[in-house]
Amino acid sequence: MAAPTKEMLLDWYRQMVLIREFEETCHRLYEEKRITGVYLHLYSGHEASGVGSMAALRKTDHVITAYRDHGIGLILGMDPKAVMAEMMGKKTGSSGGKGGSMHLASAEHNFWGGYAIVGGHLPLAAGIALASKYRGEDDVTMTYVGDGATNNGYFHESLNMSAIWDLPVVWIIENNGYGMGTEVARASGQVELHRKAEAYGIKSFGRVDAQNALEVYAVASKAVEYARRKGPAVIEHVTYRYRGHGVSDKQYDARDDMSAELQEWMATREPIKILRDCIESAYGDVAAILAGHEADAARIVAESVKFAEASELPATYEDLMRNAYVASDLVHKSEGSVGAGID
Repeated sequence: MAAPTKEMLLDWYRQMVLIREFEETCHRLYEEKRITGVYLHLYSGHEASGVGSMAALRKTDHVITAYRDHGIGLILGMDPKAVMAEMMGKKTGSSGGKGGSMHLASAEHNFWGGYAIVGGHLPLAAGIALASKYRGEDDVTMTYVGDGATNNGYFHESLNMSAIWDLPVVWIIENNGYGMGTEVARASGQVELHRKAEAYGIKSFGRVDAQNALEVYAVASKAVEYARRKGPAVIEHVTYRYRGHGVSDKQYDARDDMSAELQEWMATREPIKILRDCIESAYGDVAAILAGHEADAARIVAESVKFAEASELPATYEDLMRNAYVASDLVHKSEGSVGAGID
């Protein structure tokens, strides 16, 4: 594992403040009904989990996650304007305005999506890793899953298959303490969630303080290298979300009242502050650079909102049908007609 350089740490800070600014802006826009829809799941408080772990990847590696996906897309380099336009359901969005908050994706960045079905992306993660192995490539698939989904059948089936086939996949369990509003200890017989993967013979890299990007990076680097050479690995990221599960979650109201638990996490385990303190203690000449990243984040997000609001909605038949089907010359012709013989 290469030690993070000054440039790397500063870039991590840039990414983390951009995510926080983007997410908190989305929260405000939703309250103002400028972002609409039933759900909005924010990554505020999780920034070090995504930034630190994805820093261990190569450009050719793959990433897939669940519905708390905005931060993941931004880390991978998706255009904030396209992401915000997608949040607002606009034609210029990353999925043409038809996917929305929970369905960000970018083939350009090997980001194979956020998925709304709890655990539904996990079999796909195994499949992506299987494709890499089948092709003789040494690419890794990094997969993020929430603590609640570890009780789901998809989780166990996918991890089991990854162990059977020695697939190059890193399973990252983001344990923020609550599956929706239910505490982990009330829903899972095994509260050390990484141990569930051990039951399938998967190499566990244990629990990591996922509020500290450096600790996340150190463990993720080892897990990624292991997966690249030997097969599946699992890490449990102990983190905390600053908002409720989603805007429909009553926990949103409780969190807005600043519960004692939330205050404690924000006061002592704030991921952006932890990284900033680390950078400032190691380098004495960075205050202006850090402030510049904060100003840039505010400007970039403001520009993304302006861009999204000025964009058109997908309104035509062509807009709605685009990407629904793939044109292909490989047409199955049985008994002289397409689909013949099929009841």
